[in-house]
Amino acid sequence: MSVDELPRSSPTDGGSEAARSRSRSLPALFAVYLVLLTWIVIWKLELPFVGTGDLRQLKLVPFAPSTCDGASSPSEVVVNILLFVPFGLYLGLLAPAWSWWRTTAIVAGASLAMEVLQYVLAVGSSDVTDLITNTVGGLAGLAVLALARRRLGERTGLVMSRCCAVLTVIALLAAAIVVVSPLSFAPPRDVLVDGPAAPGAATGIDSVERRRLDRATHARYCRENPF
Repeated sequence: MSVDELPRSSPTDGGSEAARSRSRSLPALFAVYLVLLTWIVIWKLELPFVGTGDLRQLKLVPFAPSTCDGASSPSEVVVNILLFVPFGLYLGLLAPAWSWWRTTAIVAGASLAMEVLQYVLAVGSSDVTDLITNTVGGLAGLAVLALARRRLGERTGLVMSRCCAVLTVIALLAAAIVVVSPLSFAPPRDVLVDGPAAPGAATGIDSVERRRLDRATHARYCRENPF
């Protein structure tokens, strides 16, 4: 059956109105997701900043431990994959005509751009492991969408768009909770604590600055001991 032979909805059909509403809201939700994803990956939900050269790290051997960094933990791998699953879902919904390899290339390119940006801004570790796991997450999102199309048929777009909207809202709420809490989302491998915190450094700007100094000390050690 060709595309022209498929049944079409009338202008007054509620499904057509829902499709138009979905086509307007989905790009906006995708933009919100990208902003949140960038904030998580690059600044770990801390206030955006530009670091110094001391914070710049580069890890080119995936999954393997180094002198200053251990092997990628299973929890870190899982989190990196889950963060990019919505990326594949959104691209699959917004550009259904794209081939899987084209969508995968977009996800990998976005992940690479974030890793390069971390290096340029000197705000953390640029890790090939993250590039691989992020791309796997995008592929997983495409796989979930393909399975949904088999089960849901024509209702796939509506159902999956609502799922993306709910997940994005939940992610925003979770990010807000982390921001207002005393927790730091920065990964442990980037932190080197070398003594008790100075008076007044437990909260506020002093706490953030101390974490940056700790990461700078750790990054300087990594550059001096690369293997």
